[in-house]
Amino acid sequence: MAPDRDGPVARDGSPYPDRARPTFEREVRAMFASIADRYDAFNHLATFGLDLVWRPRALWELDRYRHLPVRRALDVGCGTGGLARRLADRYPRAEVVAVDFSRAMVAAAGRRRRTPRALGVANASRLPFADGTFDLVASAFVARNFADLRGTARELCRVLRPGGSLLTLEVSEPASPTVRRLFHAHFDRVVPMIGRAFGREGPYRYLPESLRRFPSVREVVTILDAAGFVRAVARPISMGIVTAYLAEAPARGQRG
Repeated sequence: MAPDRDGPVARDGSPYPDRARPTFEREVRAMFASIADRYDAFNHLATFGLDLVWRPRALWELDRYRHLPVRRALDVGCGTGGLARRLADRYPRAEVVAVDFSRAMVAAAGRRRRTPRALGVANASRLPFADGTFDLVASAFVARNFADLRGTARELCRVLRPGGSLLTLEVSEPASPTVRRLFHAHFDRVVPMIGRAFGREGPYRYLPESLRRFPSVREVVTILDAAGFVRAVARPISMGIVTAYLAEAPARGQRG
């Protein structure tokens, strides 16, 4: 699929979303359409394979946190289905549903082995599910792309049953100044260079910019509280390079 030429593009012509534009969401969709086939390979290379560790570690944090059994789980912004496959392995008796607002990414997920067959196209801010449908709503490396993080958090809370859990795994600013300097040397400089080598400079210039515009760890926890969740916490992983955010949908009497 060709990039959306209405939006900004990098020197190689690849799309480069701009959050300040009203067309940001469409630009993000075009960006993911342009990298769907190479998405996994790039992420493995850019993270030195750590992306294969982060999802299992986040699920380990979830199992220490949650109270309810997982019978129905939703992967929001499923991309190529990496987290959905982990959920299906972790909770083999659960029904796992995976959605993404990019048709190209859903198609790519459908081509992967062991991806749950319950795949669909849906926007996280307007999910086509009834209130209280899921025991678990999870996402990995997608929250930075939400046009309205606060509104989307409320929507994720809506589709959780009372006592159900939210897991959001996202890139974050390490607390240690030394780790933070090393992280940005790689994330801000090396990652776009790798993207250029893949012929997709735009999306990987967007990555460090999306982190700079994303709320701090403390602010994300505050947003989850304001969205109606309870017990919202942040668990740093890999010295804070990524963070697992965990929260619980309130009991019926606690909902605002």
